[in-house]
Formats: sequence, structure tokens, C-alpha cells
Amino acid sequence: MGNDNVSVAFKVYCLTVMTLVAATYTVALRYTRTTTTGDMYFSTTAVCITEVIKLIISLGMLSKESGSPSRLKNTLVEHILCSPKELLKLSVPSVVYAIQNNMAFIALSNLDAAVYQVTYQLKIPCTALCTVLMLSRSLSRLQWFSVFMLCGGVTLVQWKPAEATKVQIEQNPFVGFVAVAIAVLCSGFAGVYFEKVLKSSDTSLWVRNIQMYLSGIVVTLIGVFMNDGDKVLEKGFFFGYTPLVCFVVFLASVGGLYTSVVVKYTDNIMKGFSAAAAIVLSTIASVILFGLQITFTFASGALLVCVSIYLYGLPKQDTTKLRHVDPKDQELKQKLISV
Repeated sequence: MGNDNVSVAFKVYCLTVMTLVAATYTVALRYTRTTTTGDMYFSTTAVCITEVIKLIISLGMLSKESGSPSRLKNTLVEHILCSPKELLKLSVPSVVYAIQNNMAFIALSNLDAAVYQVTYQLKIPCTALCTVLMLSRSLSRLQWFSVFMLCGGVTLVQWKPAEATKVQIEQNPFVGFVAVAIAVLCSGFAGVYFEKVLKSSDTSLWVRNIQMYLSGIVVTLIGVFMNDGDKVLEKGFFFGYTPLVCFVVFLASVGGLYTSVVVKYTDNIMKGFSAAAAIVLSTIASVILFGLQITFTFASGALLVCVSIYLYGLPKQDTTKLRHVDPKDQELKQKLISV
């Protein structure tokens, strides 16, 4: 009922922001990885910085939630310094999310932003499958139908991918698809695992975020020095960074957190419309920036994906079967989808 009291103008604002963030992030990241003629930045360092910014934002939100410096200090001591087991528990999604975020850079180095945007929607059926297996929930028949329709749409998109003519690096679409597939699997598993952790206690969402991002910083730093250690030591951690690269890191940091907060004021239909609109915007931007040549199979597959996203969120009376009667479930599920 709470959503009914929110103004239409605010819902439209939420929808617009979610759509622009999703579309802009993929297009900007693709641009920094394929059209740069100068020194290329290290993607592993970008992923690490993203975790640091998320940690800072989460600390700020926890500070606001605590209300006083003393309460904030006590909370951090109790849940961070004195809870090594909890930190270890949250290191699992940290590792998986680190893999997912690095896969996004590999995927967008080999696939056009529009193709990536469509293919990445496979996270919806993957999350649904993990929810069924790990949380013993169920899906409606229409949702299962939409899942298969989405998979069919992605298959069409990948069957004969649209080609970009203004890309200045050599690409491997197969590598790109494998990277997206790994990212999708990581998103589904880590999201549902994180939900189980969140529901295992009444610990604040921001506390759990801090626990996860602390582990994430350690994991991504290890990744930096395992993959680019020699180059980083030689050229510097921020080698190749431009204002646009910083913008990409900013979008990656605040995008998911912002979406997880504002999406609770919208419904599933609006979320589906947002995802579909992001695909359309990414396609238009790809045509303009990268010379993307749209094929019939790509257009057909993208349309199927957009329709399936809409159908997946349509039957609100059936989607209640997806979750236990818990007022926190809606917010938790948005956190999972937006990461």
C-alpha cells in the first residue's frame, strides 16, 4: 500500500534515473574499453575503487541510520571488529561479485553495449532458479514462460550478433558471451546467498554491506596484483584514468546502491519497463557512437527480451509466491536484482 501513496511524478523520476544509470554505465564502459587510442586503464583497479566508494557510501548511510557517532562506533565494533565469522561469511558473495564485476569489463570489451544489455538480462532467470533451489520458493506459470521467452530472445541476439564498425580494438564475441554468462551466474548465486544472510538476522542492511565491501576490497586488491601487479607497480594504480573512466567508476559505485533504494517506490511493471528502455537507449547510443548495424535477429531477440521482462513482473498476485510474508523481502530482492 505504501507505493500507492507515492506521487506519479516521483515514480517517473525513479524510473528515469534507473534507466539512465543502466544505459549510461554500459555505453560509457564500452566506450572506454574500445575507442581509447591512448593508454588503457587497468579494469581490475576500477573494480577495486568501486568497492571502496561503495564502502564509503555505506558508512555514510549507517552513520545516518545510527543517529550519533557513539552508536555508529558501537555498531562497527560489534559487527566488524568482534565478528570475524560474519566477515568470513560475507566474503563468499564478495569473491563472486568481484568475479562478476571483472567479467563485465571483459564482456564489454568484446560485445557491443546493446548486445551486452540484452544478454545480461539472463540474470533474471538465473536469480529465479537460484531462488527456487536455495530458498525453496516457486514461480508462476507465466513467470516460467517469460523465463524461457527471455532465453529464446537472448539466443536470437547471440545467433547473429549486430556488428559495430567504429571499434578500434580486436573483439572476440565468444569470449564476450562467456564473460556475460559467468557474470550472470555470479549475479544469481551471490544475490540469493546475500539474501539468505540478510534474512538470517535483524542486522542492518548497511552493516551487511560494509561487511561485504570490506571483504570485497581485500579480494579485488588481490585480483589487481595477481592480474596486473607488475604493470601497476610500474605505471601506477591510476594509470590511464580519464574523467570518463572516473565517471564509469562513479556509476558502478552508486548505480546499484541508488537503484536498490529508489526501486522500492516502484512496481515490477515499472522495473521491467526500465530494463526495456535501457536496452532501447543502449541500442540507439551504440548506433550513434559505435556504428552498430542492427540485424533482424538482433531486433527480434531484443523485442522478445523486453516482452519477457514485462511478463515476468506482471502478475503481482502470483509473485507473492516467490517470497515469504516478510516486509523486508521486497527491499532485499531489489538489492539482489540491482547489483
